[in-house]
Amino acid sequence: MSRAETVRNGITREPQVRNGKTLPKRNGFSKKLDDSTHSKSSYEQVPLHTACFTYLGFYLLMILGYINQVFFTPKVATEKHRDGYVPLYDAFEKFYLRYVYRRVKDCWNRPICSVPGSEVVLKDRITRDYGWSFEFTGTETKCLNLGSYNYLGFAQNEGPCADDSEKCIESYGLAACSPRRELGTNPLHNELESLTAKFLGVEDAIVFGMGFATNSLNIPTLITPGCLVVSDEKNHASIILGLRLSGATPKVFKHNNMKDLERVLRDSIIAGQPGSGKPWKKILIIVEGVFSMEGSIVKLPEIIALKKKYKAYVYLDEAHSIGATGPTGRGVVEYYGVDPKDVDILMGTFTKSFGSAGGYIAGNKKLINFLRVHSHAHCYASSMSPPVTQQILTSMKIILGMDGTSEGKNRIDQLARNTRYFRKRLAQIGVITYGHEDSPVVPMLVYLFSKIGAVVRTLTSRNIAVVGVGFPATPIMEGRIRFCLSAAHTKEQLDYALSVINDIRKTKTKKDPKKPKKKKQTEEESDAEKRPDAPSTQTTKKSEHKQKHHKNNTEADRKPEKNKK
Repeated sequence: MSRAETVRNGITREPQVRNGKTLPKRNGFSKKLDDSTHSKSSYEQVPLHTACFTYLGFYLLMILGYINQVFFTPKVATEKHRDGYVPLYDAFEKFYLRYVYRRVKDCWNRPICSVPGSEVVLKDRITRDYGWSFEFTGTETKCLNLGSYNYLGFAQNEGPCADDSEKCIESYGLAACSPRRELGTNPLHNELESLTAKFLGVEDAIVFGMGFATNSLNIPTLITPGCLVVSDEKNHASIILGLRLSGATPKVFKHNNMKDLERVLRDSIIAGQPGSGKPWKKILIIVEGVFSMEGSIVKLPEIIALKKKYKAYVYLDEAHSIGATGPTGRGVVEYYGVDPKDVDILMGTFTKSFGSAGGYIAGNKKLINFLRVHSHAHCYASSMSPPVTQQILTSMKIILGMDGTSEGKNRIDQLARNTRYFRKRLAQIGVITYGHEDSPVVPMLVYLFSKIGAVVRTLTSRNIAVVGVGFPATPIMEGRIRFCLSAAHTKEQLDYALSVINDIRKTKTKKDPKKPKKKKQTEEESDAEKRPDAPSTQTTKKSEHKQKHHKNNTEADRKPEKNKK
């Protein structure tokens, strides 16, 4: 690549060259495309003592639940005369919901009554029977929103997106009341598909009314029995459901581990189809751009290299990365500077960065035409609502700069700054986080199941809304609090959240006051220095330093005398 300006999808940018190497910009910052890029992801093994206490607490909770189930009648209605019916839930699922999840049920499914912007209003509720039921108090609580996927801050009830969506209703109404294959396609859908293809730099795209169904109903269309699917172990539930419906043979590789991916590909190709040993009809590698629970970014260049080596296809789910990564918001494809044509199937959703609903699949025209004929989500599901479509169109035009302003670029850069600042400050506080430094999804590890509820409740009481994640969504040992950052967040809001997190960390790790450690004394002294009486603290520290220095000199003078004796 020369020093000349490069143009991609109508966006002009000047590459930086340092020491003879081109440094492409990512989210406003220049970085090298080498192995050090992947070292930006942080993962820490669970300490042995933490793992032991986590399992001990979880099993103790299970034992107490079984005792409760035996000696006390559950407050759940049971249907009679169900002989011969297959149960909807197995015994463990029913037990887990009643005696484990119920204890922290107030931390989930919380209703909101406002736009999920940088702040959100929660509907207050209480339980009088330990989580079996809830009742609303009639009050509301305004909280800092660190739980919604509003990455670029387009979840607004005012501004150009809201205005255009409102005007759209006058022409097209609220719904099409028909699938796309029949009478559900309007000019807005065609415009959105063309604009999405232009935005991603591919030939064509197709949009759907639901993001989850974009995976679960289109993957079975693309693969059939006799095909091999190699899936990352941390892939989303919509991908897993699509694989189950397809009838293809799934193989799982370790999260973001390219050596294990190559091992699975090599061994599966050698073994062939189960039973017959015939060659696979098709090999598909499915990964996510930004993993929603881990906060990690896929190693896309290595996956493309393996795809070419073993003649496979790549299905890239950019639900959390489109709009949130890359210098102009075009996802991990732009983040790594790879050719969009090297990714066979580009999938994404409009529910995160675009503040709307639905999803898309993009690629070459042959692929998209095939989906228009065979996709269940296109042929049978209701088409995307017109105001929802208009919301996506307006927000995408702002990102592209088609509105004549730099608002879209400013939002992308602000999200990148917020992400790096928040992750850096969390590391300084001393909490353990997972994921890549450029990922707006920030999981904070708390490990213990009981800590998830305690931390979520404490943050809520301090007017901070977050999401707690535990088993079975994560391994038992890796309970976490997930923060989702937004371009709408201000530095003051993030600083407040960080201060509360620091207070919680100090509270949860508080030691016996009879035996204070040096680290704790240092923290108290630093806090004292911030108070108006700081000079007295500084004077005390100076006097202690002089006494220590005098003591050292005295001991040094006495040593020669001992040697003489």
